[in-house]
Amino acid sequence: MKFTKMQGIGNDYVYVNCFEETVADPARTAEYVSDRHFGIGSDGLILIKPSKVADCMMDMYNLDGSQGAMCGNGIRCVAKYVYDYGIVKKTELTVETKSGIKKLKLSVENGKVSQVEVNMGEPILKASEIPICSENDQVLNEAIEVDGTIYHMTGVSMGNPHAVVFLEDVENLDIEKLGPSFENHPRFPDRVNTEFIQVLDPNTLKMRVWERGSGETLACGTGACASAVASALNGFSGNEVTVKLLGGDLKIRWDRESNQVYMTGPAAVVFDGEIVLPWET
Repeated sequence: MKFTKMQGIGNDYVYVNCFEETVADPARTAEYVSDRHFGIGSDGLILIKPSKVADCMMDMYNLDGSQGAMCGNGIRCVAKYVYDYGIVKKTELTVETKSGIKKLKLSVENGKVSQVEVNMGEPILKASEIPICSENDQVLNEAIEVDGTIYHMTGVSMGNPHAVVFLEDVENLDIEKLGPSFENHPRFPDRVNTEFIQVLDPNTLKMRVWERGSGETLACGTGACASAVASALNGFSGNEVTVKLLGGDLKIRWDRESNQVYMTGPAAVVFDGEIVLPWET
């Protein structure tokens, strides 16, 4: 199987050009290629496919083989791939995802894509649609008990569910212990991605993230968008912030008038290669 490994501020995936390749068992393949000892090493697998309604389609799978609806860092890399590899030579394009069609604007330097702005769409704030089990229609700074401690979360969906928790210090957080407890908490029927946020100033957020099905990752685009929305809703920031993640920075802008969230960040190719899938030999 031919592949390209790409990363968006450290959020790395294995990308397969399904205009040319066929992946018969993507869930199993995702688990295999994601393994950093026996496979390639990544946060998951993303298939780039033809689409009847957009310039291309993105199917993404987490490292545990579960399918995700949307990946903010991944979709930027998809845009770079289809432009740099000559599949779609446009600086404004559309990508079909499980959470709808996304519009992207590409910044090109020396013939290669360097930055991508993604219209991530409207944030979903209704608890039942995220989904989060709550007596309230909107989960805003709502108390939740996890491992015997009370936290306050704000619920946002950007195509997948996020619980945003504001803390005074995220550097010393035991995320390996706390992350799974949030992910599998009974209040989240579809599990949840959890963003732990420290507000540095009204224009800057510091974020660590525990992604359902993947664990802690260096970056999460939808999580950064959800965190920016949650921060604005709680009055911690304005509608435009820089989110500082372990892998780098993302610029997030929430246009309240149109209720659209825009994310801008880099995308990079790590390497191209081929891998033998043992069950297909």
